[in-house]
Amino acid sequence: MGRAPRWRRNHRHGNARFALGRARPTDRPGQGWPRKRSDSPVECLHCQGRQCVKQWAWIALLGIGPHVAAAPVDDLLTLYTHARVNYPTLQSAAAQTRLASADVDAARAPLLPQWQLSVSQQRAGGAPSYNTTSSKITQSVVDVAARANLNAARAEANAQDANFHVAKQALLAELAIRYFDMLTAESQLATYGANEAAFAELVRQSEVRVAEGLSAAADVDQARATLGLAQAITQQAKEALADARQALQQLVGRAPEPLKHLKKTWQPAVLEPDPQADTLADHPQLQAGDASISAAKERIHAAQAGHLPTLALTVTSERAPRDYQPPRTSTHSAVGLQLSIPLMMGGATLAQERQAVARRDIQIAQVEMTRRDITRNIKAQWEAAQGSITQIKIIEAGAAAAERALAAIRSGQQIGTRTLTDVLNAIQTNGQAQLQLTQARHRHVVALLLLKQAGGRLSVDDLAAINTLLE
Repeated sequence: MGRAPRWRRNHRHGNARFALGRARPTDRPGQGWPRKRSDSPVECLHCQGRQCVKQWAWIALLGIGPHVAAAPVDDLLTLYTHARVNYPTLQSAAAQTRLASADVDAARAPLLPQWQLSVSQQRAGGAPSYNTTSSKITQSVVDVAARANLNAARAEANAQDANFHVAKQALLAELAIRYFDMLTAESQLATYGANEAAFAELVRQSEVRVAEGLSAAADVDQARATLGLAQAITQQAKEALADARQALQQLVGRAPEPLKHLKKTWQPAVLEPDPQADTLADHPQLQAGDASISAAKERIHAAQAGHLPTLALTVTSERAPRDYQPPRTSTHSAVGLQLSIPLMMGGATLAQERQAVARRDIQIAQVEMTRRDITRNIKAQWEAAQGSITQIKIIEAGAAAAERALAAIRSGQQIGTRTLTDVLNAIQTNGQAQLQLTQARHRHVVALLLLKQAGGRLSVDDLAAINTLLE
Protein backbone atom coordinates (compact mmCIF):
# COMPACT_ATOMS: atom_id res chain seq x y z
CA MET A 1 0.00 0.00 0.00
CA GLY A 2 1.28 3.48 -0.79
CA ARG A 3 1.53 6.19 1.76
CA ALA A 4 -1.47 8.41 2.44
CA PRO A 5 -1.78 11.16 -0.20
CA ARG A 6 -0.43 14.47 0.81
CA TRP A 7 -0.16 17.89 -0.70
CA ARG A 8 3.07 19.60 -0.02
CA ARG A 9 4.45 23.07 -0.28
CA ASN A 10 8.00 24.29 0.23
CA HIS A 11 8.43 27.80 1.50
CA ARG A 12 9.91 30.01 4.10
CA HIS A 13 7.79 32.11 6.43
CA GLY A 14 7.40 35.64 5.17
CA ASN A 15 8.26 34.74 1.57
CA ALA A 16 5.58 34.97 -1.08
CA ARG A 17 7.23 32.34 -3.29
CA PHE A 18 6.01 28.82 -2.82
CA ALA A 19 5.55 25.47 -4.64
CA LEU A 20 2.29 23.58 -4.38
CA GLY A 21 1.88 20.01 -5.75
CA ARG A 22 1.50 16.33 -5.06
CA ALA A 23 4.33 14.02 -4.04
CA ARG A 24 6.28 12.68 -6.97
CA PRO A 25 6.42 8.89 -7.54
CA THR A 26 9.56 7.21 -6.25
CA ASP A 27 11.43 4.03 -7.10
CA ARG A 28 10.68 2.56 -3.69
CA PRO A 29 8.16 -0.26 -3.66
CA GLY A 30 4.66 0.87 -2.77
CA GLN A 31 5.44 4.56 -3.14
CA GLY A 32 3.69 5.56 -6.33
CA TRP A 33 1.00 8.14 -7.08
CA PRO A 34 -1.67 8.33 -4.40
CA ARG A 35 -4.81 6.48 -5.29
CA LYS A 36 -7.18 9.14 -3.92
CA ARG A 37 -6.99 12.76 -2.95
CA SER A 38 -6.91 13.58 0.74
CA ASP A 39 -9.65 15.77 2.14
CA SER A 40 -7.34 17.19 4.75
CA PRO A 41 -6.28 20.84 4.49
CA VAL A 42 -3.02 21.77 2.87
CA GLU A 43 -0.19 21.03 5.26
CA CYS A 44 2.89 23.13 5.57
CA LEU A 45 5.96 20.89 5.72
CA HIS A 46 7.97 23.60 7.41
CA CYS A 47 5.24 24.02 10.03
CA GLN A 48 5.10 20.27 10.67
CA GLY A 49 1.55 19.63 9.52
CA ARG A 50 -0.05 22.88 10.69
CA GLN A 51 -1.90 24.98 8.17
CA CYS A 52 0.00 28.15 7.28
CA VAL A 53 -2.55 30.93 7.35
CA LYS A 54 -0.06 33.51 6.18
CA GLN A 55 0.63 31.66 2.94
CA TRP A 56 -3.06 31.15 2.31
CA ALA A 57 -3.50 34.93 2.55
CA TRP A 58 -0.82 35.38 -0.08
CA ILE A 59 -2.57 32.84 -2.32
CA ALA A 60 -5.86 34.72 -2.01
CA LEU A 61 -4.27 38.10 -2.74
CA LEU A 62 -2.31 36.82 -5.72
CA GLY A 63 -5.35 35.07 -7.08
CA ILE A 64 -7.85 37.88 -6.96
CA GLY A 65 -5.60 40.95 -7.09
CA PRO A 66 -5.35 41.23 -10.90
CA HIS A 67 -9.12 40.88 -11.26
CA VAL A 68 -10.10 43.65 -8.84
CA ALA A 69 -10.98 46.93 -10.57
CA ALA A 70 -11.80 50.21 -8.93
CA ALA A 71 -15.50 51.07 -8.98
CA PRO A 72 -16.32 53.99 -11.29
CA VAL A 73 -16.95 57.28 -9.53
CA ASP A 74 -17.93 60.75 -10.70
CA ASP A 75 -16.67 64.15 -9.66
CA LEU A 76 -17.46 67.69 -10.72
CA LEU A 77 -15.11 67.85 -13.71
CA THR A 78 -16.19 64.47 -15.07
CA LEU A 79 -19.84 65.44 -14.93
CA TYR A 80 -19.14 68.88 -16.42
CA THR A 81 -17.42 67.24 -19.40
CA HIS A 82 -20.65 65.37 -20.17
CA ALA A 83 -22.99 68.26 -19.36
CA ARG A 84 -21.12 70.68 -21.61
CA VAL A 85 -21.96 68.63 -24.71
CA ASN A 86 -25.34 67.26 -23.61
CA TYR A 87 -27.14 70.11 -21.84
CA PRO A 88 -29.85 71.49 -24.19
CA THR A 89 -29.80 75.00 -22.70
CA LEU A 90 -26.10 75.43 -23.47
CA GLN A 91 -26.58 73.95 -26.93
CA SER A 92 -29.37 76.43 -27.56
CA ALA A 93 -27.14 79.32 -26.46
CA ALA A 94 -24.40 78.12 -28.81
CA ALA A 95 -26.92 77.94 -31.66
CA GLN A 96 -28.08 81.48 -30.87
CA THR A 97 -24.46 82.62 -31.14
CA ARG A 98 -24.11 81.02 -34.56
CA LEU A 99 -27.42 82.59 -35.61
CA ALA A 100 -26.23 86.04 -34.59
CA SER A 101 -23.01 85.56 -36.56
CA ALA A 102 -25.05 84.60 -39.64
CA ASP A 103 -27.22 87.69 -39.16
CA VAL A 104 -24.09 89.84 -39.43
CA ASP A 105 -23.25 88.28 -42.80
CA ALA A 106 -26.83 88.79 -43.96
CA ALA A 107 -26.75 92.44 -42.91
CA ARG A 108 -23.46 92.97 -44.73
CA ALA A 109 -24.79 91.56 -48.00
CA PRO A 110 -26.65 94.73 -49.22
CA LEU A 111 -23.37 96.67 -49.03
CA LEU A 112 -21.53 94.19 -51.26
CA PRO A 113 -21.73 93.93 -55.10
CA GLN A 114 -24.96 92.43 -56.46
CA TRP A 115 -24.96 90.70 -59.85
CA GLN A 116 -28.06 89.65 -61.75
CA LEU A 117 -28.05 87.69 -65.01
CA SER A 118 -31.22 86.95 -66.98
CA VAL A 119 -31.99 85.20 -70.27
CA SER A 120 -35.32 85.46 -72.09
CA GLN A 121 -36.62 83.84 -75.28
CA GLN A 122 -39.05 85.70 -77.51
CA ARG A 123 -40.88 85.17 -80.83
CA ALA A 124 -42.66 87.87 -82.85
CA GLY A 125 -45.14 86.90 -85.56
CA GLY A 126 -43.71 84.38 -88.00
CA ALA A 127 -40.15 85.35 -87.22
CA PRO A 128 -37.88 82.76 -85.61
CA SER A 129 -37.41 82.87 -81.85
CA TYR A 130 -34.48 84.75 -80.41
CA ASN A 131 -32.77 85.03 -77.02
CA THR A 132 -32.05 88.19 -75.06
CA THR A 133 -29.35 88.12 -72.38
CA SER A 134 -29.01 90.91 -69.85
CA SER A 135 -26.59 91.48 -66.97
CA LYS A 136 -26.68 94.04 -64.16
CA ILE A 137 -24.06 94.69 -61.48
CA THR A 138 -24.94 97.02 -58.62
CA GLN A 139 -22.61 98.33 -55.94
CA SER A 140 -24.00 100.36 -53.08
CA VAL A 141 -22.23 103.70 -52.63
CA VAL A 142 -24.41 105.49 -50.09
CA ASP A 143 -26.93 103.57 -47.98
CA VAL A 144 -27.11 104.84 -44.42
CA ALA A 145 -29.86 102.46 -43.39
CA ALA A 146 -27.98 99.35 -44.55
CA ARG A 147 -24.82 100.43 -42.76
CA ALA A 148 -26.75 101.13 -39.55
CA ASN A 149 -28.38 97.70 -39.77
CA LEU A 150 -24.94 96.13 -40.14
CA ASN A 151 -23.72 97.91 -37.01
CA ALA A 152 -26.83 96.77 -35.15
CA ALA A 153 -26.26 93.15 -36.21
CA ARG A 154 -22.66 93.32 -34.99
CA ALA A 155 -23.78 94.69 -31.62
CA GLU A 156 -26.41 91.96 -31.31
CA ALA A 157 -23.74 89.34 -32.08
CA ASN A 158 -21.57 90.75 -29.30
CA ALA A 159 -24.55 90.59 -26.95
CA GLN A 160 -25.16 86.98 -27.86
CA ASP A 161 -21.49 86.11 -27.24
CA ALA A 162 -21.82 87.59 -23.76
CA ASN A 163 -25.06 85.65 -23.20
CA PHE A 164 -23.26 82.46 -24.14
CA HIS A 165 -20.70 83.13 -21.40
CA VAL A 166 -23.59 83.70 -19.00
CA ALA A 167 -25.06 80.33 -20.01
CA LYS A 168 -21.73 78.57 -19.41
CA GLN A 169 -21.43 80.11 -15.96
CA ALA A 170 -25.02 79.14 -15.20
CA LEU A 171 -24.21 75.53 -16.14
CA LEU A 172 -21.18 75.49 -13.85
CA ALA A 173 -23.20 76.83 -10.93
CA GLU A 174 -26.19 74.57 -11.54
CA LEU A 175 -23.96 71.51 -11.78
CA ALA A 176 -22.37 72.33 -8.42
CA ILE A 177 -25.79 72.91 -6.83
CA ARG A 178 -27.20 69.60 -8.02
CA TYR A 179 -23.99 67.72 -7.22
CA PHE A 180 -23.96 68.82 -3.59
CA ASP A 181 -27.74 68.43 -3.35
CA MET A 182 -27.26 64.77 -4.16
CA LEU A 183 -24.44 64.46 -1.61
CA THR A 184 -26.68 66.08 1.00
CA ALA A 185 -29.51 63.70 0.13
CA GLU A 186 -27.14 60.74 0.54
CA SER A 187 -26.06 62.02 3.96
CA GLN A 188 -29.68 62.47 5.00
CA LEU A 189 -30.55 58.93 3.97
CA ALA A 190 -27.56 57.53 5.85
CA THR A 191 -28.48 59.45 9.02
CA TYR A 192 -32.16 58.56 8.93
CA GLY A 193 -31.33 54.94 8.12
CA ALA A 194 -29.07 54.77 11.17
CA ASN A 195 -31.85 56.27 13.30
CA GLU A 196 -34.29 53.70 11.97
CA ALA A 197 -31.89 50.87 12.82
CA ALA A 198 -31.45 52.30 16.32
CA PHE A 199 -35.20 52.43 16.91
CA ALA A 200 -35.56 48.90 15.55
CA GLU A 201 -33.07 47.79 18.19
CA LEU A 202 -35.12 49.65 20.79
CA VAL A 203 -38.22 47.70 19.71
CA ARG A 204 -36.36 44.43 19.98
CA GLN A 205 -35.07 45.25 23.45
CA SER A 206 -38.54 46.36 24.56
CA GLU A 207 -40.07 43.11 23.34
CA VAL A 208 -37.46 41.13 25.28
CA ARG A 209 -38.13 43.11 28.45
CA VAL A 210 -41.86 42.63 28.10
CA ALA A 211 -41.38 38.91 27.55
CA GLU A 212 -39.27 38.73 30.69
CA GLY A 213 -41.80 40.75 32.67
CA LEU A 214 -39.46 43.68 33.21
CA SER A 215 -41.49 46.23 31.28
CA ALA A 216 -45.06 47.05 30.34
CA ALA A 217 -46.55 46.30 26.92
CA ALA A 218 -47.11 50.02 26.38
CA ASP A 219 -43.34 50.45 26.08
CA VAL A 220 -43.35 48.17 23.05
CA ASP A 221 -46.19 50.14 21.42
CA GLN A 222 -44.37 53.40 22.03
CA ALA A 223 -41.15 51.98 20.57
CA ARG A 224 -43.00 50.66 17.53
CA ALA A 225 -44.68 54.02 16.98
CA THR A 226 -41.30 55.74 17.10
CA LEU A 227 -39.92 53.15 14.67
CA GLY A 228 -42.81 53.79 12.28
CA LEU A 229 -42.10 57.51 12.25
CA ALA A 230 -38.43 56.81 11.61
CA GLN A 231 -39.29 54.49 8.73
CA ALA A 232 -41.53 57.17 7.19
CA ILE A 233 -38.71 59.71 7.42
CA THR A 234 -36.31 57.22 5.84
CA GLN A 235 -38.71 56.66 2.97
CA GLN A 236 -38.92 60.41 2.40
CA ALA A 237 -35.12 60.55 2.37
CA LYS A 238 -35.04 57.79 -0.27
CA GLU A 239 -37.47 59.74 -2.45
CA ALA A 240 -35.42 62.91 -2.01
CA LEU A 241 -32.26 61.08 -3.03
CA ALA A 242 -33.95 59.62 -6.10
CA ASP A 243 -35.16 63.08 -7.11
CA ALA A 244 -31.70 64.59 -6.56
CA ARG A 245 -30.14 61.84 -8.68
CA GLN A 246 -32.69 62.42 -11.42
CA ALA A 247 -32.03 66.17 -11.34
CA LEU A 248 -28.31 65.57 -11.82
CA GLN A 249 -29.01 63.09 -14.60
CA GLN A 250 -31.23 65.66 -16.32
CA LEU A 251 -28.36 68.12 -16.33
CA VAL A 252 -25.59 65.71 -17.35
CA GLY A 253 -27.47 63.51 -19.80
CA ARG A 254 -26.62 60.18 -18.16
CA ALA A 255 -27.08 58.46 -14.81
CA PRO A 256 -24.38 59.58 -12.37
CA GLU A 257 -21.98 57.10 -10.84
CA PRO A 258 -21.28 57.18 -7.09
CA LEU A 259 -20.09 60.69 -6.26
CA LYS A 260 -16.94 61.75 -4.52
CA HIS A 261 -17.53 63.39 -1.15
CA LEU A 262 -16.05 66.50 0.39
CA LYS A 263 -12.93 65.80 2.41
CA LYS A 264 -13.61 65.65 6.12
CA THR A 265 -10.40 67.55 6.82
CA TRP A 266 -11.42 70.50 4.65
CA GLN A 267 -11.85 73.82 6.41
CA PRO A 268 -13.31 77.00 4.84
CA ALA A 269 -10.92 79.83 4.09
CA VAL A 270 -11.34 83.48 5.01
CA LEU A 271 -13.38 85.39 2.43
CA GLU A 272 -12.25 88.51 0.63
CA PRO A 273 -13.84 91.82 1.67
CA ASP A 274 -17.35 92.58 0.50
CA PRO A 275 -17.08 93.13 -3.29
CA GLN A 276 -18.20 96.49 -4.63
CA ALA A 277 -20.61 97.08 -7.47
CA ASP A 278 -18.15 99.30 -9.37
CA THR A 279 -16.14 96.20 -10.32
CA LEU A 280 -18.90 94.94 -12.64
CA ALA A 281 -17.67 96.50 -15.87
CA ASP A 282 -16.66 93.08 -17.22
CA HIS A 283 -19.79 91.28 -16.05
CA PRO A 284 -21.10 89.32 -19.08
CA GLN A 285 -24.76 90.08 -18.33
CA LEU A 286 -24.08 93.81 -18.27
CA GLN A 287 -21.90 93.52 -21.36
CA ALA A 288 -24.77 91.80 -23.14
CA GLY A 289 -27.15 94.52 -22.00
CA ASP A 290 -24.87 97.35 -23.12
CA ALA A 291 -24.44 95.68 -26.51
CA SER A 292 -28.23 95.34 -26.83
CA ILE A 293 -28.62 99.07 -26.12
CA SER A 294 -26.04 99.86 -28.81
CA ALA A 295 -27.93 97.65 -31.25
CA ALA A 296 -31.20 99.40 -30.41
CA LYS A 297 -29.62 102.81 -31.06
CA GLU A 298 -28.34 101.62 -34.44
CA ARG A 299 -31.86 100.43 -35.29
CA ILE A 300 -33.07 103.96 -34.59
CA HIS A 301 -30.50 105.33 -37.04
CA ALA A 302 -31.57 102.76 -39.60
CA ALA A 303 -35.23 103.75 -39.20
CA GLN A 304 -34.40 107.45 -39.48
CA ALA A 305 -32.39 106.75 -42.62
CA GLY A 306 -35.58 105.61 -44.31
CA HIS A 307 -36.10 109.26 -45.28
CA LEU A 308 -32.66 109.55 -46.91
CA PRO A 309 -31.82 108.78 -50.55
CA THR A 310 -29.56 105.93 -51.59
CA LEU A 311 -26.89 105.97 -54.29
CA ALA A 312 -25.53 102.95 -56.16
CA LEU A 313 -23.13 102.32 -59.02
CA THR A 314 -24.61 100.18 -61.82
CA VAL A 315 -23.10 98.39 -64.78
CA THR A 316 -25.61 96.97 -67.27
CA SER A 317 -25.11 94.91 -70.39
CA GLU A 318 -27.64 93.48 -72.87
CA ARG A 319 -27.12 91.17 -75.83
CA ALA A 320 -30.08 91.01 -78.27
CA PRO A 321 -30.68 90.21 -81.98
CA ARG A 322 -30.45 93.08 -84.44
CA ASP A 323 -31.35 91.48 -87.80
CA TYR A 324 -32.98 88.22 -88.75
CA GLN A 325 -31.74 87.87 -92.36
CA PRO A 326 -29.02 87.02 -91.80
CA PRO A 327 -29.31 86.70 -87.96
CA ARG A 328 -27.13 89.17 -86.14
CA THR A 329 -26.78 90.21 -82.50
CA SER A 330 -25.56 93.32 -80.78
CA THR A 331 -24.41 94.11 -77.24
CA HIS A 332 -25.22 97.32 -75.39
CA SER A 333 -23.39 98.23 -72.15
CA ALA A 334 -23.83 101.17 -69.80
CA VAL A 335 -22.24 102.44 -66.59
CA GLY A 336 -24.13 104.85 -64.39
CA LEU A 337 -25.24 105.97 -60.95
CA GLN A 338 -28.65 105.06 -59.60
CA LEU A 339 -30.20 107.53 -57.16
CA SER A 340 -33.31 106.51 -55.19
CA ILE A 341 -35.26 109.13 -53.23
CA PRO A 342 -38.16 108.02 -51.01
CA LEU A 343 -41.05 110.44 -51.29
CA MET A 344 -44.01 108.87 -49.55
CA MET A 345 -44.11 105.62 -47.52
CA GLY A 346 -47.52 105.95 -45.92
CA GLY A 347 -46.08 106.80 -42.49
CA ALA A 348 -44.16 103.50 -42.22
CA THR A 349 -40.81 105.22 -41.69
CA LEU A 350 -42.04 107.28 -38.75
CA ALA A 351 -43.72 104.25 -37.19
CA GLN A 352 -40.51 102.20 -37.50
CA GLU A 353 -38.58 105.01 -35.85
CA ARG A 354 -40.99 105.08 -32.90
CA GLN A 355 -40.73 101.30 -32.58
CA ALA A 356 -36.93 101.48 -32.49
CA VAL A 357 -37.00 104.21 -29.83
CA ALA A 358 -39.36 102.17 -27.66
CA ARG A 359 -37.14 99.08 -27.96
CA ARG A 360 -34.13 101.15 -26.91
CA ASP A 361 -35.95 102.39 -23.83
CA ILE A 362 -36.97 98.83 -22.96
CA GLN A 363 -33.35 97.69 -23.21
CA ILE A 364 -32.14 100.55 -21.02
CA ALA A 365 -34.68 99.71 -18.33
CA GLN A 366 -33.84 96.01 -18.45
CA VAL A 367 -30.11 96.68 -18.14
CA GLU A 368 -30.66 98.91 -15.13
CA MET A 369 -32.82 96.26 -13.48
CA THR A 370 -30.16 93.65 -14.24
CA ARG A 371 -27.49 95.86 -12.69
CA ARG A 372 -29.49 96.25 -9.49
CA ASP A 373 -30.22 92.52 -9.33
CA ILE A 374 -26.53 91.71 -9.75
CA THR A 375 -25.53 94.13 -6.99
CA ARG A 376 -28.09 92.66 -4.61
CA ASN A 377 -27.17 89.08 -5.55
CA ILE A 378 -23.46 89.68 -4.95
CA LYS A 379 -24.13 91.00 -1.46
CA ALA A 380 -26.56 88.16 -0.71
CA GLN A 381 -24.12 85.46 -1.84
CA TRP A 382 -21.27 87.07 0.08
CA GLU A 383 -23.42 87.11 3.22
CA ALA A 384 -24.38 83.49 2.60
CA ALA A 385 -20.75 82.42 2.23
CA GLN A 386 -19.66 84.42 5.27
CA GLY A 387 -22.59 83.18 7.33
CA SER A 388 -21.90 79.54 6.40
CA ILE A 389 -18.36 79.90 7.79
CA THR A 390 -19.76 81.01 11.14
CA GLN A 391 -22.37 78.28 10.98
CA ILE A 392 -19.73 75.62 10.32
CA LYS A 393 -17.73 76.72 13.37
CA ILE A 394 -20.81 76.60 15.60
CA ILE A 395 -22.01 73.23 14.32
CA GLU A 396 -18.52 71.73 14.56
CA ALA A 397 -18.48 72.51 18.27
CA GLY A 398 -21.92 70.97 18.68
CA ALA A 399 -21.03 67.88 16.66
CA ALA A 400 -17.87 67.33 18.73
CA ALA A 401 -19.94 67.65 21.91
CA ALA A 402 -22.49 65.17 20.56
CA GLU A 403 -19.72 62.64 19.83
CA ARG A 404 -18.31 63.01 23.34
CA ALA A 405 -21.77 62.66 24.86
CA LEU A 406 -22.43 59.50 22.83
CA ALA A 407 -19.15 57.95 23.98
CA ALA A 408 -19.91 58.81 27.62
CA ILE A 409 -23.45 57.42 27.44
CA ARG A 410 -22.21 54.19 25.90
CA SER A 411 -19.69 53.84 28.68
CA GLY A 412 -22.47 54.49 31.18
CA GLN A 413 -24.60 51.76 29.60
CA GLN A 414 -21.81 49.24 30.05
CA ILE A 415 -21.67 49.89 33.78
CA GLY A 416 -25.45 50.13 34.17
CA THR A 417 -25.91 53.85 34.77
CA ARG A 418 -27.46 54.50 31.34
CA THR A 419 -30.32 52.75 29.56
CA LEU A 420 -30.60 51.65 25.95
CA THR A 421 -33.02 54.50 25.33
CA ASP A 422 -30.35 56.98 26.41
CA VAL A 423 -27.91 55.42 23.97
CA LEU A 424 -30.38 55.51 21.09
CA ASN A 425 -31.29 59.13 21.77
CA ALA A 426 -27.59 60.00 21.85
CA ILE A 427 -27.08 58.19 18.53
CA GLN A 428 -29.93 60.17 17.00
CA THR A 429 -28.61 63.48 18.33
CA ASN A 430 -25.10 62.76 17.11
CA GLY A 431 -26.34 61.73 13.68
CA GLN A 432 -28.40 64.90 13.35
CA ALA A 433 -25.42 67.03 14.40
CA GLN A 434 -23.15 65.38 11.85
CA LEU A 435 -25.82 65.81 9.16
CA GLN A 436 -26.15 69.52 9.92
CA LEU A 437 -22.37 69.89 9.71
CA THR A 438 -22.32 68.16 6.34
CA GLN A 439 -25.12 70.38 5.05
CA ALA A 440 -23.36 73.53 6.25
CA ARG A 441 -20.12 72.51 4.52
CA HIS A 442 -21.98 71.82 1.29
CA ARG A 443 -23.81 75.15 1.49
CA HIS A 444 -20.54 77.00 1.93
CA VAL A 445 -18.93 75.41 -1.12
CA VAL A 446 -21.98 76.17 -3.25
CA ALA A 447 -22.12 79.73 -1.89
CA LEU A 448 -18.51 80.30 -2.98
CA LEU A 449 -19.34 79.29 -6.55
CA LEU A 450 -22.55 81.31 -6.57
CA LEU A 451 -20.59 84.33 -5.34
CA LYS A 452 -18.24 83.93 -8.30
CA GLN A 453 -21.21 83.59 -10.65
CA ALA A 454 -22.90 86.66 -9.18
CA GLY A 455 -19.77 88.67 -9.98
CA GLY A 456 -19.58 87.21 -13.50
CA ARG A 457 -16.19 85.57 -12.84
CA LEU A 458 -17.12 81.88 -12.50
CA SER A 459 -14.98 79.60 -14.69
CA VAL A 460 -13.97 75.98 -15.08
CA ASP A 461 -10.86 76.73 -13.01
CA ASP A 462 -13.09 77.48 -10.01
CA LEU A 463 -14.87 74.16 -10.51
CA ALA A 464 -11.51 72.41 -10.74
CA ALA A 465 -10.41 74.04 -7.48
CA ILE A 466 -13.51 72.65 -5.74
CA ASN A 467 -12.90 69.30 -7.38
CA THR A 468 -9.56 69.00 -5.57
CA LEU A 469 -11.47 69.07 -2.27
CA LEU A 470 -13.30 65.83 -3.11
CA GLU A 471 -12.24 62.31 -2.24
